[in-house]
Amino acid sequence: MIKHFYFGLIVLFFIACGQPPQRNCTDFKTGNFTFTAMVNGEEKETTFSRTLDLEVDEYEGKVDSSSIRWINDCEYVLKNLNPKNKAEEKPIHIKILTTTESSYTFEYNIVGDNRKFKGTAHKID
Repeated sequence: MIKHFYFGLIVLFFIACGQPPQRNCTDFKTGNFTFTAMVNGEEKETTFSRTLDLEVDEYEGKVDSSSIRWINDCEYVLKNLNPKNKAEEKPIHIKILTTTESSYTFEYNIVGDNRKFKGTAHKID
């Protein structure tokens, strides 16, 4: 009897450890955020505000706006509203991978490009 009890506990432990990471994406569809990335060996911070259909970024004193098209609660596509060159015309696909109470880890790439990058955004309000 006790053997079965311990066996059951071990099975429950492995099932609990195998649970997928938390993803409460709807908590991060809107709000104000910061994102820090390494650019040419230097840490740079971007702040951005997001509504359901618009994202406004501020990076090194420059403000830029992008439209948002939600694919599902955890994925969306950004399209720059005022591109200054061909590279800025390409949309960016963003997928939220995991969430915490105040941040989310995401993967992003230029649509059509297989190179993917990861980052973490922190909600500031």
